[in-house]
Amino acid sequence: MNFYKSLETILTTDNPSEKFEAFHRFYARYRAGEVKVEERFEPVVFTTPSYASFCKIVPPQTVPKRRKVSSDEGKIILLHAIAHIEYSAIDLALDHAYRFQGLPKAYYDDWLEVAEDEIRHFEMLNTLLEELGAKYGDVAVHNSLFEASERTQTLVERMAVIPRYLEANGLDATPQVLERLERLPSDPMLERIKAALRTILAEEVDHVLKGDRWFHYACDKAGVPTDIFFEIIQAYYPGSFPKQQGVNVKARQEAGFSCAEMKKILDGYACPEP
Repeated sequence: MNFYKSLETILTTDNPSEKFEAFHRFYARYRAGEVKVEERFEPVVFTTPSYASFCKIVPPQTVPKRRKVSSDEGKIILLHAIAHIEYSAIDLALDHAYRFQGLPKAYYDDWLEVAEDEIRHFEMLNTLLEELGAKYGDVAVHNSLFEASERTQTLVERMAVIPRYLEANGLDATPQVLERLERLPSDPMLERIKAALRTILAEEVDHVLKGDRWFHYACDKAGVPTDIFFEIIQAYYPGSFPKQQGVNVKARQEAGFSCAEMKKILDGYACPEP
């Protein structure tokens, strides 16, 4: 079994259950040391996401809004939106490992472990969708995460944009979603949704931390300062920083963001006294 060719096959598989089965077979053999890393491999720049065959793709502004989560329809829209993020994150983690060659084995270990986590997160959410009579693909989705992977073809930019910006934004957004859900009348499905979101939030901190580690590695290897992060984000997402509120300071610090970075991310942030 070859490393990059196997990942390419998994990435382009458009049936979720087949994709996951193929990944688990590959990952078991990878951990057993039974996968050969090709010396020369030309990665494909994918122009279509793996979910295109079964999801209706629309502009971000026309994706169904997450409202009235007290109803089953509202729960489905919320769960589907988060499941889409997790499904996209599976391919992102796999693509991190597939696209960048000649890196330490720990790099590939990290992103394959993240892919395994994201599959588990997706399956947890999709199970709840199915209990509500729906499934992944029933609600229109956007392509924002896939487009970010298309555009970031250097390791510095990829680690800056995907884990340290987009996934870190999830660390900010999930507590806000949980806070809104806590204000609703409790029901068994709502409690399970909240439990799933808490699990995802806790585990995503480690994913962002992995991105932080490899961002610093990439900057060192490329001979660029780590504060290039803000230049990259300004180029891709102008006006993102500083934020006025809604920043999960604790989670971001646990995920590797320095005090100096937090000052640039959150307006008025003051570093704790030593």
